[in-house]
Amino acid sequence: MLNKTWNGANISVVQNISSTYLQSVESLVKNIKVNTSNGVKSSNLDLKFCSRSDCNISVFDISVNLNKTNGIMKTVAVKNLMDKLRSTIETSEPTSLLISATLENNSDSSLGIRLQFPQKPLTSKTKPNCVFWDTTKSDWSTVGCTAKTSDGNGTVCECNHLTAFSVLMSKRDVSNPILDMITNVGLGVSICSLLIFLIVEYLVWSAVVKTNLSHFRHTAIVNIAIFLLLGDCSFLASTSPQSLSETWCLVLTICKHLFFLAMFSWMLCMSVMLVHQLIFVFSPLRKRVFMFFSSIVGYVCPLLIVGSSYVYCKYTNKPYNDDKCWLVYVRLLEGSVHAFFLPIGTVILTNLFSMVVVILTLLNSSAPEGSKTDDRETAKSILKVVVFLTPVFGVTWVFGFGLLLLIEDTTLFIIANYSFTILNSFQGLFLLITGVFAEQKVREEMFKIITGKSNGKTESTKNLNSTTYTKDK
Repeated sequence: MLNKTWNGANISVVQNISSTYLQSVESLVKNIKVNTSNGVKSSNLDLKFCSRSDCNISVFDISVNLNKTNGIMKTVAVKNLMDKLRSTIETSEPTSLLISATLENNSDSSLGIRLQFPQKPLTSKTKPNCVFWDTTKSDWSTVGCTAKTSDGNGTVCECNHLTAFSVLMSKRDVSNPILDMITNVGLGVSICSLLIFLIVEYLVWSAVVKTNLSHFRHTAIVNIAIFLLLGDCSFLASTSPQSLSETWCLVLTICKHLFFLAMFSWMLCMSVMLVHQLIFVFSPLRKRVFMFFSSIVGYVCPLLIVGSSYVYCKYTNKPYNDDKCWLVYVRLLEGSVHAFFLPIGTVILTNLFSMVVVILTLLNSSAPEGSKTDDRETAKSILKVVVFLTPVFGVTWVFGFGLLLLIEDTTLFIIANYSFTILNSFQGLFLLITGVFAEQKVREEMFKIITGKSNGKTESTKNLNSTTYTKDK
């Protein structure tokens, strides 16, 4: 097939056939069971294997280097295919070679591949580009790959397709080494923080959950923490999508979609409950009503959204996930990622409205003739509410929508990108701080547990002090 020019066929047919051919070759190479170090070479194909930790091989005079701890690298070079594949890169001239590298039985979380192409005369107006074939878009992409000129005018390509946290809210992969490092560190800290938070909630539950309102609040925040923990674990497992099979990539995409949606759904339950308690003071929310409402919104709705979007993509032959193990963005209002954008956008707007209502209620509750001390106390209480509700209501995800609205590669886009990655990678830590350290009742109960004080002794001391105070007075 590669010896043929494929003349006589429509250009779109040629592009579709070439894309299918490339995926078929890669799938075939991926499923080869290697029992020898010898490769296969023909006039148009050069296939080599490497099981060493430091792989440095050559296919059709192109040097391929990859450092890994385990697994087998299978590298195939294909001739006479590049010019048949679709390309939207303007004024580009494809080379005659295409390189495909596949790893088998590898568990490395961070990998980088380096390809060195032989010397080729370049004019002053010619610039080399390193690209990879994006199977979702059926086009070339430069994301995660950099090109530089080596000694002798040879071209060196380095690619690393780790996925930063900001990919959840971006229209394309915005990964770079700094964002990847922030993502991995932040998610690691968040996971540990959320585990500590859930343990603390388990220990103090019976002591702090005394009223319906406290039960509503702690039920919501525990569910937020659980789904955030599951979502972070799923994301951390998919930060190196090139080492995952298609099945696992799909499973992790569904998990992230479901868990993050469920987290936002419980944020919505908490904000609605809080506003209801503030507005309808004399009509408190009943426990049975809250649990029924929250179960529908927090559990059933996310399942319906994820299931419906997957079934729709399946039966319309549209991709549900891409090679980054996340939902697909095609253009405005097209692509499975809108089954994530639209629900959480609705939740965030509702939560912002709830925060405004809470703050205005606190401001109106302070008496106009109050002293400056009262004003300071009111300001402190409002600040505490804002600090607490910001991570719990997911307001930091507002920066994520900036990635959708701002022009890429601008200063504001970069600021929004880093802000979103930092704030939301460490969201578990913020939840621990606001849910444990900023809560007086939780702190007191943890102090009792740590110091070994019993509730009986504490209550006796309080009663004694109260009796003595009354007698003296």
